[in-house]
Amino acid sequence: MPIEPAKPAMPTFHYPDRPVFHQAIVTFVPWQKITAATLAAILLFWLIVAPYYTLLAVNAAITVFYISSMLYRTLLIDISLRRSRDITIERSALQPPNGEWPRYLVQIPLYREGAILPHLVEAMKNLDYPSDKLEIRLLIEEDDEETMAVAKSLDLQKPLVIFPVPVSYPRTKPKACNVGLHDSEAEYLVIFDAEDRPDPDQLKKAAVAFTRVAPNVACIQAKLNFYNPRQNFLTRCFTAEYATWFDLCLPGLDFLRAPIPLGGTSNHFRLKVLRQMGGWDEYNVTEDCDLGLRLFANGWRTRILDSTTWEQACPRLGNWIRQRSRWVKGYIQTYSVHVREPGKTTVGLGIFNNIHFHLLIGGSAFSQLINPLYWLLAIYWIFSRSTALSDFFPGPIFVMGAVCLFVGNFLFAYTSSIACVRRGRGDLAIYGLLMPLYWVLMSVAAWKGFIQLLRNPHYWEKTQHFENQ
Repeated sequence: MPIEPAKPAMPTFHYPDRPVFHQAIVTFVPWQKITAATLAAILLFWLIVAPYYTLLAVNAAITVFYISSMLYRTLLIDISLRRSRDITIERSALQPPNGEWPRYLVQIPLYREGAILPHLVEAMKNLDYPSDKLEIRLLIEEDDEETMAVAKSLDLQKPLVIFPVPVSYPRTKPKACNVGLHDSEAEYLVIFDAEDRPDPDQLKKAAVAFTRVAPNVACIQAKLNFYNPRQNFLTRCFTAEYATWFDLCLPGLDFLRAPIPLGGTSNHFRLKVLRQMGGWDEYNVTEDCDLGLRLFANGWRTRILDSTTWEQACPRLGNWIRQRSRWVKGYIQTYSVHVREPGKTTVGLGIFNNIHFHLLIGGSAFSQLINPLYWLLAIYWIFSRSTALSDFFPGPIFVMGAVCLFVGNFLFAYTSSIACVRRGRGDLAIYGLLMPLYWVLMSVAAWKGFIQLLRNPHYWEKTQHFENQ
């Protein structure tokens, strides 16, 4: 989506208003700033008074966090490999529920996507769904002359329609999606991105799936993977990561009936529920993750559908870092918003699901930020065998740290290879073992996102898509 203008042309659009306290429009509320400053002051005090024991305590706490995160992710992957709760719809079962297919609304937010728009239109034409029950809205910013011109030149026919989005602040994807919620009588809604190529029968599968799940299931998330996995080292590792997340981790969360952070695309909603929830947080740059948590906290559930939307893996490092830094920034935004009322969050999610929230949302961002420090410490110790450094890793801490470093990293690299094989990309399995190099890039992007969060929290770094990919 577009870069924010210095002066928005129209007032901020909300659908509908929610208290500022529950939105990412404010990155950190006063009590969070006070708490952070107080903890920093306490830490500084003890570093001056007792530096050794303070650093030892901090190291012990981080090591416990690492081992907890490793065990948690291992649990998710183990559950997914041994048990499956994915919704699987056979083609023979793709019959109209109650005699007719429900109305479906497809929303595709676009900005500066003129080059890839013809490919998107072809992908949407391939959807196997009755055209009289379908509306595909191309959400194009009114000041995006490039994309608008290409869209008009394609002589679009229904169900494809151009849906202009007024120029207003914030200039984000969730704002555009909220605008698109107006004036539709559809029963279900799905979001796709500009480069998406969903399985042609995905809408039918989702419509049938909604009739098979419990009434409190408000969202069905399809799986994502890439149609350019072998382009270079980056796309190969990105493919292994996506296969691990969507084919192993999310099904594990589904089995545990835990909150599921939604992907930014191919999430199918009951439109009525989505409107009741107030749509997306327009100021959150991972609005999908936030919405998944809000749905769960309000009693709604998400399931995983065994259908794939094929996307484009970023083949260029700069573009990939921009995308990844936005994701990390959004995860921190989401975590900040949902910990503002700890008691309410605990009650809404439940005690055990609260653990999922802290490890999955807060923990993933924290680990990417802290990883470089421990990698450097490990490298320094291996080559120097410094006794001073060893003092900070007594018995139990050393054992936990060694397990995380050697067993944990190998396990996650190995399961990435397994995920590639399960996804039908067996030739990429070797790249699962090279994932530690990819994780270094993830930490670089994480620090970029964290710094940007402090300086420009609502800036939406656009992911550039390319016609020839």
